[in-house]
Amino acid sequence: MTTQNAPDSMYRTREKLGVWEHRGKVAAVGVGHSPTARRWDGKPETTVGALAIDALRKAIDDAGVSPDQIDGLVMDATTTTGAPWPAGDPLPQDVINHFNPTDDPLDGIAKLSPEWIIKNMPELKNVKFTMYGPGCMSNAVVVAAQAVGDGLTSNCLVLKGWHNYSGRYYQGGENAQDTIPGTRAISGLWGTPASYGTALQFAEYCRKYGKTHDMMAPAMIQWKKNGLNFPEGFWYQHRPEEMTREDYVNARWVAKPANLYDNDIPIMVAGAYLFTTSELAKDMKQKAVYILNHASSRGRARSLTPTLDEIQEETARTGRKLLEGAGITADDISFENMYDGFALFHQFHLEGLGFRGIKFGEALDFYQTDISPEGPNPISPSGGNVGSGRSRFWMHTDCIQQLQGRAGARAVTGVKPEIGVSGGPMPMGGNFTVWSATPD
Repeated sequence: MTTQNAPDSMYRTREKLGVWEHRGKVAAVGVGHSPTARRWDGKPETTVGALAIDALRKAIDDAGVSPDQIDGLVMDATTTTGAPWPAGDPLPQDVINHFNPTDDPLDGIAKLSPEWIIKNMPELKNVKFTMYGPGCMSNAVVVAAQAVGDGLTSNCLVLKGWHNYSGRYYQGGENAQDTIPGTRAISGLWGTPASYGTALQFAEYCRKYGKTHDMMAPAMIQWKKNGLNFPEGFWYQHRPEEMTREDYVNARWVAKPANLYDNDIPIMVAGAYLFTTSELAKDMKQKAVYILNHASSRGRARSLTPTLDEIQEETARTGRKLLEGAGITADDISFENMYDGFALFHQFHLEGLGFRGIKFGEALDFYQTDISPEGPNPISPSGGNVGSGRSRFWMHTDCIQQLQGRAGARAVTGVKPEIGVSGGPMPMGGNFTVWSATPD
């Protein structure tokens, strides 16, 4: 089996494409999550492959379909943004032999392929369509939605899994060296430009609009609270700790003005969904959640780190694409679930959408209002990645569960949950989806 990355034609990257041709014709029905863990403990049953199988089987059962009805699988092969398997370390042969391996012995341990999944889930005997949506669940979601809409698959599983080994995060490659040469010393600081770049952009944001880092506190406290109402999340399962304002404003700096809590925590977890056509969804166990549109950002910075102006231009462009393709206005959005793995750029997504009419420079003031699920301005009711751990899929899960009426203690009640928006990861590059309780 050879699985290809989704072609560019499957992404809606340009403005003025009109309403998405499959608007309301694709639905999410089943949801499945594995248990979470901070790190891999070396056991076969806790590998990323085992977690993925668990999540997929739960999504199939949740939708109320039989495995032989599944004909598609869209996923991301990469299962870490941190450390790969350490070069030179012996392979865990006992773990490899526990499963049905592929030609790559680390498949199911340090990566995932559709071939490995199908070899280890023999019940998926009718899967004919497989494709990679590389990067994160947000990518896989839009690829799967387009594939179902295009008729390439009728009942499609969507999968993202994460592994996290012992030791320091981003511990491999150039980060294991004493020094990092050239421009990578700036763009790759601590292994990723994201935290450093986000801190620069947030500092410029505060300078331009007269804001302060402490104004993030109400949002961070609320998102952590929302995460503690997300049973599938890491903090709920392992460390049910509430955050106080003092905890947040006194936390150590990671890349000032980004502090420890402005970054998500890497975890082991897998999540899966079942996408189908709106017609087939009528006969499934759970309420259908319809996809009104998807859009992708492919912004390019002119230098090493995007400027505030570039971020704002791109998020505004993404907002326009999302609304136009869905045939809605910002006023139609009930709640917002954009990516927050680096919390200091969440407001860029929010302002680009024009959620509740806010403009650039107004989000931190907006955070001082009632942004809880029970209030009139629900932001990140999932708790996001800062509230539930680094999965990059809590926000999609929450949109589906909110619109199915299955969000439990974090249910949006201050407004009627009719349309939600999710996606990410970065403001300058990501994939975004508009979800609806109805197809119209």
